Amino acid sequence: MAAPAVQTLPTGEVFAALDTSPRGLTSADATALQARLGPNALPSAGRTRLWRELAGQFTDLFAVVLVLASAITFLAYALQDPRDVGTLQLAVAILCVVMLNAAIGFAQEYSAERTAESLQAMVRHTCRVLRDGERREVPSQHLVPGDVVVLEAGDAVPADCRLVEAHEVSVNNAALTGESNAVGRTARPVAAGPVLQARNCVFMGTDVVAGSAKAVVFATGTATEFGKIFRLTAAAPRQKTPLQRQVALMARRVAGTALAIGALLFMVRLPAGQPFVETFVFALGVMVALVPEGLPATMSVSLAIGVRRMARRHALVKQLLAVEALGSTTVVCTDKTGTLTRAEMTVVRVWAGGAEHAVTGVGYAPDGEVADPQSVRGLLRAGALCCNARLVPPPANAGRYPQSEQAGWRVLGDTTEGALLVAAAKAGLDVAAEEAAAPRVAEYPFDSGRKLMSTVHKGTDGDGYRVYVKGAPQELLDRCVAADWAGECRALTEALRSQVVAANDELASQGLRVLAVARRPVPDARPRQDTAESELTLLGLVGMLDPPRPEVSEAVAACQRARIRIVMVTGDHPLTAEAVARRVGIVTGPAPTVVTGVEFEALDDDGLDTLLDRSGELLLCRVSPEDKMRVVGALHRRGEVVAVTGDGANDAPALKHADIGVAMGASGTDVAREAAVMVLLDDSFASIAAAVRLGRSVYQNIRKFLIYLFSHNIAELVPILAATLAGFPLVPISAVQILAIDLGSDVLPALALGAEPPEPDVMDRPPRSRKEQLFSRAVMGRILFLGGIQALGVTAVFFWHIHASGIAYSDFTKDDTVYREATTMVQAGIVISQFFNALAVRTDRQSLLRVGPFSNPWLLAAGCFGITLMAGISYLPPLQALFNTAPLAAGDWAVLAGLGVLLLVAEELRKAWVRHRTPADPKGGTR
Repeated sequence: MAAPAVQTLPTGEVFAALDTSPRGLTSADATALQARLGPNALPSAGRTRLWRELAGQFTDLFAVVLVLASAITFLAYALQDPRDVGTLQLAVAILCVVMLNAAIGFAQEYSAERTAESLQAMVRHTCRVLRDGERREVPSQHLVPGDVVVLEAGDAVPADCRLVEAHEVSVNNAALTGESNAVGRTARPVAAGPVLQARNCVFMGTDVVAGSAKAVVFATGTATEFGKIFRLTAAAPRQKTPLQRQVALMARRVAGTALAIGALLFMVRLPAGQPFVETFVFALGVMVALVPEGLPATMSVSLAIGVRRMARRHALVKQLLAVEALGSTTVVCTDKTGTLTRAEMTVVRVWAGGAEHAVTGVGYAPDGEVADPQSVRGLLRAGALCCNARLVPPPANAGRYPQSEQAGWRVLGDTTEGALLVAAAKAGLDVAAEEAAAPRVAEYPFDSGRKLMSTVHKGTDGDGYRVYVKGAPQELLDRCVAADWAGECRALTEALRSQVVAANDELASQGLRVLAVARRPVPDARPRQDTAESELTLLGLVGMLDPPRPEVSEAVAACQRARIRIVMVTGDHPLTAEAVARRVGIVTGPAPTVVTGVEFEALDDDGLDTLLDRSGELLLCRVSPEDKMRVVGALHRRGEVVAVTGDGANDAPALKHADIGVAMGASGTDVAREAAVMVLLDDSFASIAAAVRLGRSVYQNIRKFLIYLFSHNIAELVPILAATLAGFPLVPISAVQILAIDLGSDVLPALALGAEPPEPDVMDRPPRSRKEQLFSRAVMGRILFLGGIQALGVTAVFFWHIHASGIAYSDFTKDDTVYREATTMVQAGIVISQFFNALAVRTDRQSLLRVGPFSNPWLLAAGCFGITLMAGISYLPPLQALFNTAPLAAGDWAVLAGLGVLLLVAEELRKAWVRHRTPADPKGGTR
């Protein structure tokens, strides 16, 4: 049947119309349909053809300047009479630089695309379906029309579906309609009309905001409504990040500076009697030499390396902007469950009838015992029936679950509900049999406002229905009028209520998450929600433990050393939150500031600002997602750079509002992962700390190779200016020699610097200011310092060699052996000093001896390659002819090596002076 007619059918006829049943498709039918219809996947955005990607490398500003320079140089060669082969060599060299840079950039972008695709594949996109009458978790791309899908709050709708069951369902259709307000959905038939307006249908690309439902798939992949418009949205151009804009601005400034210097040299040398064409070619060569040809490729490589390193630490970065912002994060608002803890809830205490019952066993395997199980079977039965989760046995024990990739028991759904199911099994209950005996007829899903979930079931004795409720003890206790006390129903007096509250506080003080369970009889199958959740009979309390992850304490300590404030924002009980916070080191003092949801809601903006201005430890407990978003906004007003963790659909606004939205990859909802810019594949807070460390190192590495690339330009320019001012008729270093330096000594070491591991003290420093520019005063100071030392050294070497010959300036020609030796010494001096410069810029303040001079073998190999190439230029006749060089003596190499060592020593002395001025503070960092 055509999809638009599905919304008009009664629920019972939908299954027949789509060739399925309430039990879902059989595995064989699903496989056959997928083979015929293809995967439930949208077409990828049209990938640019390879030749277009390669051509795009020549549109970069640096590339445009170099291509024009090469063309002009070819023209100059054609106009020369007689023609100078050196001009042709320069034109070819410039063109080779352009081609090499394009090849590197193309290879890097091609690799980055493939890496991004593989990293995105690391986040599983699954959905819950009924196959052969059983609930299973399958990859979303395996859905076919006729599949019965189970949807809950926080799920992304995997295909276009017609609802057949709906329990207080609302969805966000912003991806299709542009309206972000949640809209309600029903399972009842509606009138014929546009399918997008059907209130009993949900569509691929939208999100379930609240409630739960079952729905039958009627369209997949490109046949969905979203598939029809996906190509338009997928083809939208990517926005440049602030870092990319800074680099583009820098490229324009560098190109402008190079043009200005080239013009200046042309105007200075032309009046001195130099031929016009030769002077023009010389100025053009100098201009080209000042352009950092390898910068675009080096920048992209450095960012890609950072992203890959983060992926190895289980942090999937979806946007390059996140790599930048991570380095300046000042506050992390973290939740508790799953991030600081294992997210493996285990019931360890059950309180009922004034007595506490211990539960043994850990994890989701139903291995263990409940002390005196008969006394708590009613409580655990009610809790298990009021659950949407399912326990999935390991594949070895149940071959009918081949889709499971894990060896042990796991929970399909909420981990808290999974813990209740395990506890019920330990008490000897067969949950499946209990569900069959008391089938569910209605549900009022959990929401963060009332903090409760209720289900309505048929009575086992045939008289009416039963409502089972579970939720936060404070919320549920206010709705109870009685308590089940050892099988006897007692009125919930103030004394009895106080006893329950004391038991709750005792369990929470042990670091346990506490749920209360209650019930009441109702006369009909669909009572009003306020009726179903009032006049309840309390059955008892369940205390469950989610142990902290062992690696979190060290990560918290690292963040604190890095001056990153950690604020716990959780929906848990204050005592539970504080207990976990103390275990992992977020709280160390005797009296942290603990604010509950009720207290938080009473604060106006000024009061919230005052609260956050306090320098002590802060825990926000029992807060709603709206409160979480208010916290992020208040921190932004204070100028903080905020990272926020979240896993639920209601966390999406805070994740989007934060500078760094961090979603849980394993336990998080599809909506949260879509809203975030970083996904933790292991859900651990330790991965956040590792990502911050790597984010800081990425920014540092970018600055390192900028210092490295631009400092040697000073060493190339100063000798030329000095020779011009001194009246020397020739240049100390030719444009072709400079290009050889750029290719042999710049690109490869700069790439190796981009792969530099984080410095040992990178997490002992405060976060960098978000206003800090790449070319800060400190960066420019180091460029001038290191470049000035190189420039003075090679200029002195050149003129020392010229003066030692005793030949007058006017007698020198290009073919003079002394001149060729002098220019070779300048070129070799820059190459060797650049090798030591690369070692020097590896750290900002730490001594090279501390990080180890041999700890970056790629950098050493790149430097050795440059020196070896320089030796070939000096000694091999074909290269001598190309670069107009001469062989150097051993003493010459020793002098040049001494200049390189001098540069390294000077930089080490500067770092020692900086460390002396900024000593370590009492907390272990450096100010």
